Amino acid sequence: MALSNVQSAAGSTRVIPITVDDSSGLASLYLADPKIYARSVSGWFSRWRWVMVFATQLVFYGLPWLAINNRQAMLFDLASRRFYIFNLVLYPQDLIYLTGLLVISALSLFLFTAVAGRLWCGYTCPQTVYTEIFMWVERKIEGDRIARMRLDKAPWSLNKIWRKSAKQAAWIAIGLWTGFTFVGYFTPIRELAGEVTRFALGPWELFWVLFYGFATYGNAGWMREQVCKYMCPYARFQSAMFDRDTLTVTYDVDRGEGRGSRPRSDTPAQYHAKGLGDCIDCGLCVQVCPTGIDIRNGLQYECISCSACIDVCNGVMDKMQYPRGLIRNSTENGVTQKLSQVHMLRRIFRPRVMVYTAVLCAIAIGMVWSLLTRSSFKVDVQRDRGSIARMVGQGMTENVYRMQIMNATEKAQTYVIRVAGLDSARVLPELAVAIDPASSRWIPLHVQVSPGVQAGSHPLTFIVSSQAAPAIEVVEKSVFLVPR
Repeated sequence: MALSNVQSAAGSTRVIPITVDDSSGLASLYLADPKIYARSVSGWFSRWRWVMVFATQLVFYGLPWLAINNRQAMLFDLASRRFYIFNLVLYPQDLIYLTGLLVISALSLFLFTAVAGRLWCGYTCPQTVYTEIFMWVERKIEGDRIARMRLDKAPWSLNKIWRKSAKQAAWIAIGLWTGFTFVGYFTPIRELAGEVTRFALGPWELFWVLFYGFATYGNAGWMREQVCKYMCPYARFQSAMFDRDTLTVTYDVDRGEGRGSRPRSDTPAQYHAKGLGDCIDCGLCVQVCPTGIDIRNGLQYECISCSACIDVCNGVMDKMQYPRGLIRNSTENGVTQKLSQVHMLRRIFRPRVMVYTAVLCAIAIGMVWSLLTRSSFKVDVQRDRGSIARMVGQGMTENVYRMQIMNATEKAQTYVIRVAGLDSARVLPELAVAIDPASSRWIPLHVQVSPGVQAGSHPLTFIVSSQAAPAIEVVEKSVFLVPR
């Protein structure tokens, strides 16, 4: 076996064995990552992590069951192309709002990353949240870190079989319930529950329940940190949004080095005289890390800012009666320049952060204003290409149009249609159009003009107003063709 020295991003050197297959003479440069047995930890950050787990899952699992206006409050009905978000009824023509939401989400991620690093990853990312849930199930069934390591090394026995089976069954149940809930956002969840109990799921519904359930089970139960380290693109480009004033999980090298054990009775003067810092080299910060890194080697792209190492290190400092904060949330400038919390907070308001904030606020305000002022109905007009301009009775010229009226309210509405742009133009039939709640309707329209209108293309405007609120109008432009 040969050895290869590899310089890591943190500046430390890792020795990676290069395995040589004597039978073939081939050398393997790939080292399989050892399984990570994350140790449980309690503390301020751990409690906040669980608050976010409960909050996000309460929203995700509970929202499909919430009813409003005799329907599901959040439903993306792809079959009828209606998207219900509480009191909002959106159509595919409202795709601009989805675009705005994605832009706001991206800018929010950029802003939070520039200010406080990978807080999204550590507390609200679905991968992190479900990994935390699956690890909690694993600890409850198999025990904490040492117990799980012993169980994996032990030969197969009745105890090992039932523990492993119970864990897998619980993971699969959580995955399937997650898949069921996900599909419940696209198919009314109460109807979906009835289909499940009758074993009458449609092929696509069954596929997506199993697909999303399997993805949750595989990512959170088996792949875990591999998703964050190798599959997630955010881990790769996050450094572009970091600077020396970004808040990250940091290890105070000046205070902690050199590492080493010492009697708890040693005073600071005694262990400093031995060349020791405050780090007792217990290794607990590595044992609790869900991605298996050593934060003492510096900032690494695998760090998801969960702050588990801060909680466990603070507990060790308390036992040793040392000041807390050997590992803490700080900035690179804060550590090197010994800045106080107040000074670090002042540096939040730097150009990059202010630009992100200004753009984010502008887009968010514009999107909210657009939603509040949007019309309660939409209109789409198309000339009927299957019917050319023609002459009808009394020398009138007629064009045929097809108009779609989309009622974006949850009450039946009646709409009045008129035309403008040509003095003699009139629309037939002259009647009010009734549209059911949250429905759309295609209407054939015949527009006629009097003789004497010059041949060619003339601009024509359709004006549609609500009979209940005549002040609300939607204007659509088209053309009227007069044959030569």
